[in-house]
Amino acid sequence: MLYLMNTKGDIVISRQYRDDVSASSTESFRQKIVAAKEASTSAPIRILDSSTFIFTRHLNIYFVAVTRSNVNPSLVLEYLYQKIRVLQAYLGEKFTEDKVRNNFTLLYELFDETIDFGYPQNTSIDVLKMYINLGKQRQKIAEDQGSLTSQITGAIDWRREGIRHKRNEVYIDVLESVNLLLSATGSVLRQEVTGSVMMNTKLTGMPECKFGLNDKLVVEKDKNSANAGKSGVSIDDCTFHRCVSLGRFDADRTITFIPPDGEFELMKYRVTDNINLPFRIIAAIQEDGQTRVSINVKCTATFSEKLFASSVTLKIPVPNNTAKCKIKCTMGRAKYVPEESSIVFRLKRFQGQSECMLAADVTLMPLVRAKAWSRPPLSLDFSVPMFTASGVHVRFLKVFDKSGYTTNRWVRYITKSGSSYCIRI
Repeated sequence: MLYLMNTKGDIVISRQYRDDVSASSTESFRQKIVAAKEASTSAPIRILDSSTFIFTRHLNIYFVAVTRSNVNPSLVLEYLYQKIRVLQAYLGEKFTEDKVRNNFTLLYELFDETIDFGYPQNTSIDVLKMYINLGKQRQKIAEDQGSLTSQITGAIDWRREGIRHKRNEVYIDVLESVNLLLSATGSVLRQEVTGSVMMNTKLTGMPECKFGLNDKLVVEKDKNSANAGKSGVSIDDCTFHRCVSLGRFDADRTITFIPPDGEFELMKYRVTDNINLPFRIIAAIQEDGQTRVSINVKCTATFSEKLFASSVTLKIPVPNNTAKCKIKCTMGRAKYVPEESSIVFRLKRFQGQSECMLAADVTLMPLVRAKAWSRPPLSLDFSVPMFTASGVHVRFLKVFDKSGYTTNRWVRYITKSGSSYCIRI
């Protein structure tokens, strides 16, 4: 059984695929999870009244799957995430309960197409949109009746035949997020780069693509290439789009695939060793009694001088009883934000191999009961185009098609700060 429930515990829409789960079993989830307000702290898998509840949340809507069978929970969670992605494609990124109620017919069609007798089937947005739409388009009646079956049950359901483009182009974006935690002495406590390779393909026909990164195993294996003398990047783990042939990747580490038409995420990866941190921050904070704090921060961009960072924001914490701040900085703008108990230092553009300084004299209000300052860490937000902290680069992209057309390729790199880029003080 699959249903959507709001934060009040009311079922918005439900679909029962088997008879082993009764509709009354939803009352257990309503009382013990939603009403008890344990959804945010509870595990996404709970066993209540001999039924297994697997759930996730999108805004104010719970997506809940109920079963009495011994199912693979990872499979169910992946289906729920794919279900949210499909609804976002139809109803918008931030669809609400009202949007769901106004499109019951559409949702029931999607329920029936994506699951059959409790088994997940087709969740490809491109294929679903060909046959299920919001009434804005009409399918041609003269279409081949067998095309639906071949699209859904075929080996390549993510790409239809007969695609034509005037210009054959491929856009590749390598997007990375850097997470860092430095101690007050400058030693690295935790560092990690999570990256994704996004592609936008506009290719004619059914081409086969071969894609290569400077992965350490690939570079060491390809000793006869021009990159034989270069060291590759040690990728800890990676996941691929379902269009990638995993058998070939396991055999010779080449990423071979027939790409979907348009935008898609080819792969995700994670790197934890030999990370090139884009910024080096040195902070000196001294407390003079209980009425004054002096702050000196030096930030240096370690990447090439030909590059620049944009939207750089450095948040420097100050005590909660701060009365006023006198701030001086060599570039950019800085101001004290009482709501965040921090000095916010912003730079629109930060050239590589350059540095900036910030000095602040903080005056504190006297407290009746003296309390030691906890010294929260500094946090940094940034975006650096054409730079990768992991060192991952695209080595090649080869496109093979029967017609032998020429393909134009563009590659872009962007590195941003992750959810946690902090330096303890």
